Amino acid sequence: MGLTVALATVRGPMECARRSDELADRAILEVTVKNAPFAPSGDRRVTNPKTDRRLVEHSHLLKRAMEASVLLHLHPKSRIEIVVWILADDGGRLCAAINAATLALVDAGVPMKDLVCACSAGYAGSSVGADTTLIDLNRQEELSGGGSGSSAVYMPCAMMPQRGTVVLSQCEARLPGLSTLERVLDAGMEGCHAVFEILQAAIRERASTMLAARSGQATIENAFPTSEVSSVDG
Repeated sequence: MGLTVALATVRGPMECARRSDELADRAILEVTVKNAPFAPSGDRRVTNPKTDRRLVEHSHLLKRAMEASVLLHLHPKSRIEIVVWILADDGGRLCAAINAATLALVDAGVPMKDLVCACSAGYAGSSVGADTTLIDLNRQEELSGGGSGSSAVYMPCAMMPQRGTVVLSQCEARLPGLSTLERVLDAGMEGCHAVFEILQAAIRERASTMLAARSGQATIENAFPTSEVSSVDG
């Protein structure tokens, strides 16, 4: 999502650490969002994912979004662990985490109803009456309201595009009216559909690569090709 980079890992289904955590009818999701010390620009503090308010909130929202799509009833008395590392943060951290977790679940073979695609939307109004709906806001646009000088309106939105179901929509700003909410939400849903096309292309490319490797037709490219090394006599 722009300059924001997220790395997601999935483990499971596997046995629960404690028997008291097991659910007889479905699996449980354990979601953790972590922030790398070098991710935010200018701030190198190490954040604790269990005590930092924003990271705890993002972990909770990510868990709710994934629970809407993952077929947990197929793996009772087990758990699925999702860990997302934010490697670069330029806005849209939650949306990047949701998209990365979706691809990680697909790559791990976890059954899902549909892909969960996320995209942020915002609203930039001005005193002259002109307004603009923004998609995939960066950090500066989130804080400045799109550069208009008005209060920032930022709404992360996640949905299952093939089902047309919105699983997450959060806005902490005060909106001018219901029409503005509808515009921002529609823009976020359009962004989710665009993200769906990108994720679908990435999944197909990954699947074709794995099938080629299984059939013995894959080639390994050296990322560090050998070159002539000039020696300097000391």
